Amino acid sequence: MVKAVIFDLDNTLLRRDKTMSQYSRGVLERCRRRGIRVLAASARPERTLREFGVFDEFEAAATLNGARVVLPKGELVNEISRDTGRAVISKLIGIPNAVVSAETSRGIFASEPIPIWNAAVYAGFPEPPEGTLYKVLVSGVSEAEARNALTVDTYCTSIEGGVLWQFMSREATKWNGVREMLGAFGISPADCAYFGDDFDDIECVKRCGIGVAMENAIPEVKAAAGFFAGDCDADGAARFVEENIL
Repeated sequence: MVKAVIFDLDNTLLRRDKTMSQYSRGVLERCRRRGIRVLAASARPERTLREFGVFDEFEAAATLNGARVVLPKGELVNEISRDTGRAVISKLIGIPNAVVSAETSRGIFASEPIPIWNAAVYAGFPEPPEGTLYKVLVSGVSEAEARNALTVDTYCTSIEGGVLWQFMSREATKWNGVREMLGAFGISPADCAYFGDDFDDIECVKRCGIGVAMENAIPEVKAAAGFFAGDCDADGAARFVEENIL
């Protein structure tokens, strides 16, 4: 019996236009009525999920790749220390064409305007902005340049086809976030289904009892999965839940 369903959001439960269909919302409500926990694991911050109007669909959420896990009673934070943030940013900020941003508890700050994120322009880099530092992001750099900025206590992954690199604490992973959420509900990973499409989802897809790759997932996720759902724009994740779990 599946006791929890856990969804990545972008290009998984959400359609490509960042919306959740009424059909998908209805499937999630049916899960809750049957006592199946509905959880999220996303690279996005809570504020963005609220802007999308989807945050309240979930009983717990691992946000920012697990840098902040919102639980029924409190939260867990896996932050980047200020010293580490300064070290990472120092190596990135001087690279020609690099646009550096920092996701913090006070919002997102960037070296240049990023209208799509509504980021505040911050002139203080490489010193991190005030607040808890969850994530450092950079565009306009090569993989070698990104990896050269790593410290012993951070890791980085690429998103948007390598256009953007994100740096997190080694403790801030989706899998660690999933473990914390399941632990809060007393549920074993073997009793849950996880849906994902990108690199950050691979470990969760491998370790959960039912690991589901979206039709639009990258090949590495499909190789790790034992189950497959339709395209995100066709509500593939919700349809899998309706047909195989409910």
